[in-house]
Formats: sequence, C-alpha cells, structure tokens
Amino acid sequence: MIHTVKPGETLNQIARDYRTPIATIIRANPNINPNLIYPGQFIGIPGFPDPSTLPYHIDISTNNKRLRLLRNGVLQKQYPIAVGRILHQTPVGTFIVINKALNPGGPFGTMWMSLSKENYGIHGTNDPSSIGKAVSRGCIRMHNQDVEELARTIPIGTRVNIHP
Repeated sequence: MIHTVKPGETLNQIARDYRTPIATIIRANPNINPNLIYPGQFIGIPGFPDPSTLPYHIDISTNNKRLRLLRNGVLQKQYPIAVGRILHQTPVGTFIVINKALNPGGPFGTMWMSLSKENYGIHGTNDPSSIGKAVSRGCIRMHNQDVEELARTIPIGTRVNIHP
C-alpha cells in the first residue's frame, strides 16, 4: 500500500492512521527522512494490499447519505447511511479499510470497520432511526445487517472515497 502525504501530515499521524508502528514504516521506507516528509511524497505502508489490485471500491456521498459498493467499477449495491453532524463532519478524502471487528459494543452496532483515518470508521448502529441523517461524530453508520453484509464482501485494503 502506498500512501501519498497530504499537506500538514506527519509521519507520526500517518502511523496512527494506519495503526502501524512508525518504526515499521521507517524500515519499509529506508530512503525517507522521518523528520522531513512533504506533500505528494509516497510512503509505503507495509501489511496492506495495493487497493488498485482489489476488485471492490466504496464510494460515499455525505450529501446524499449513500454508500455505494462497486466491483470492477460496476455498481453492486447501494446502502443508506448516517454521517457526521455539523461540529463532527465526516472526513472527505480517499482512505482504505484497515481492519474489521465483529460486535465492538456500545453505539457501534454489530460490526466496525476502521478507516485509514484515526478514530473514523464504517459501523453498525444501536439506533437504526439515525440512518439517513447527519448525526454521528464523523463516522459512517449503517444498518447492522447492511454493514455485516458489506464486511463479508470486501477485503481489508478496500479503497473508500468520501465526498460531499
């Protein structure tokens, strides 16, 4: 997996986003200076497949409150979602799914899938009436049966594009 450094990012933040020890990232990238990274720089993140080699891609529209699952560019399924509220907007950008956890507890419903953005994920909900609204703390909420189906379908490393 190759990460492209965004403005303002640090190597420490990138390591936290991918839940990968910074020492592991430095070992995988012997030619980088960990104290001097720059926007546009490519950094290899070990342990994740190249998303372009995977058949699935997730496209999320925060304005339409819709998650679309594509396989080889063809729409497979569309799901209603809840997104972040005004003070806790859902992050916009391109991420990957880095892990999955069944029955995470609390308000996260029956499934949690972490994104490569620290503290954000796609998860179920213990409040199905929230779907279709802007009410979360930035995560993508889905009906439990929908997020379980999605988690069974996609592999770790699946690209997730979030836009308005």
